[in-house]
Amino acid sequence: MACLLASSGSRSTMFSSTRRTKPRSWTSCLLLAMCLTSLPVSAKRDSLREVTDENWEEILSGEWMIEFYAPWCPACQQLQPAWKEFADWGEDMGLNIAKVDVTDQPGLSGRFIITSLPTIYHCKDGVFRKYQGARTKDDFLSFVDEQKWKAVEPVSSWLGPSSFLMNSMSALFKLSMFIRRCHNYMTEQLGIPVWGSYVIFGLATLFSGLALGLLLVFIADFVFPSRRFSSPDYYQKKQSMQQARLLQQQEEEHEADGEEDDDEEDEDGDQDDVWSRRRGSPEGRPEPKGQGFSDEALRKRVVGNREEEEEEEDT
Repeated sequence: MACLLASSGSRSTMFSSTRRTKPRSWTSCLLLAMCLTSLPVSAKRDSLREVTDENWEEILSGEWMIEFYAPWCPACQQLQPAWKEFADWGEDMGLNIAKVDVTDQPGLSGRFIITSLPTIYHCKDGVFRKYQGARTKDDFLSFVDEQKWKAVEPVSSWLGPSSFLMNSMSALFKLSMFIRRCHNYMTEQLGIPVWGSYVIFGLATLFSGLALGLLLVFIADFVFPSRRFSSPDYYQKKQSMQQARLLQQQEEEHEADGEEDDDEEDEDGDQDDVWSRRRGSPEGRPEPKGQGFSDEALRKRVVGNREEEEEEEDT
């Protein structure tokens, strides 16, 4: 009896111990299940990467699919569910799937020349191709899995995001966004009218252009000085050229004076001829052709005419 009681007591204690441990095992299982279910959720959140102006160079290595979108774009909003589902397959395919908000990243918008939304690019080791197919998860998967991107013409190197031209475009887009923010700050925060903001930006553009032009002129003169001003014989040549010009001007003035003297002599000679012709006849008429008289003969004739007139008056 004692043995039976002992055995029954031991069973009861074992049963009670198992009953006490069961709640602990259930709670641990629940905690483990919650941890396991939370892991895929966190993986899904990290599967879609965000590309910014600071980390965009990461897309130059590996294979990427990048979506350029804007939160206010209706077509972009319709694409988001399919793009997120496609991002869940990225890790299994060895593919990086990312998105770019053009409103927050104007530099990337200019670097890739985004003219329509949404725009999708495929990148393989720094070679970019623009996706033009349907916008569903299956189409994205087949485009990458079947390597349909090989049939798409890649973007030329001088239009690539790392080229000098695209770097300039990125800086220009950043500057435009900075100007827009300044305009909004002046009109909304400071209360400046819109036309006043335009006047301020116009004057700033004018003065900055003048300053930049002067700076470029100084740099050009310093880097590429003019040879004629830098040569030692320049001033001597300049003086000799000036002296030659003065001599030429003096010669031209002398020639003009000589021509005027010749004209005056010609006029005097013409007047003498006219006077001699008038003096040839007592009535002041020109002499007939074929009659040429010397000065003495003319004087004698004039004296004779006067004597005849005096005799007629006396008679």
